[in-house]
Amino acid sequence: MALVRQAFIHASYANEHPGSPLGDNERLEFLGDAVLSTCISEHLVRSHPEWSEGQLTRARAAVVCEAALARRAALLGFGHCLRLGKGEENGGGRTKPSILAGAFEALVGAVYLEAGMEGAKRFVLDQLRPVVTAAVRGDAPGDSKTRLQEFAQQGGRSVEYRVVSEQGPDHHPVFIVRACLDGRELAEGQGGSKKEAEQAAARSALEQLAIM
Repeated sequence: MALVRQAFIHASYANEHPGSPLGDNERLEFLGDAVLSTCISEHLVRSHPEWSEGQLTRARAAVVCEAALARRAALLGFGHCLRLGKGEENGGGRTKPSILAGAFEALVGAVYLEAGMEGAKRFVLDQLRPVVTAAVRGDAPGDSKTRLQEFAQQGGRSVEYRVVSEQGPDHHPVFIVRACLDGRELAEGQGGSKKEAEQAAARSALEQLAIM
């Protein structure tokens, strides 16, 4: 438990309490950053064998970025657990994204040291599952429809999505949608809803245009 407590000790607190036996969380944060990246990378590779390296990279970045980790840490109440120096305390450190995200990474590092990689994987996926789900939903990785639309607008062109077919039963439909640029057919995609199929078609179109 000492490592878990250390994960919440910010450097500003340690500097003001040089006699503290635990020290700050910076070394744990360093370790946790690497462990977190490995856990998410492995999960994405195993669960999405059809994704390209670029797609995997963008999805991982969406999960492990400071903003995502800070939001999750705040929801988990990390702000109340932090030990901060007076300056950070008075400066709103308990809600600073960099401090919250750092504490989350430090806790991952602590779990890794206490429970090994398997324990760290379970912890990471349990705590970040909503973030991972958001990153692999129809608008990720990278919100392909938006990126294709931006690409088209740069050249003064327009994007259109055409439903090619709708198959399967009502409770489990499969939509096939075609992405067109200025009327020219680029790629098709399929999904359980029109939105998912449009995103899939946009991703395929971006790959064909070599702008993934």
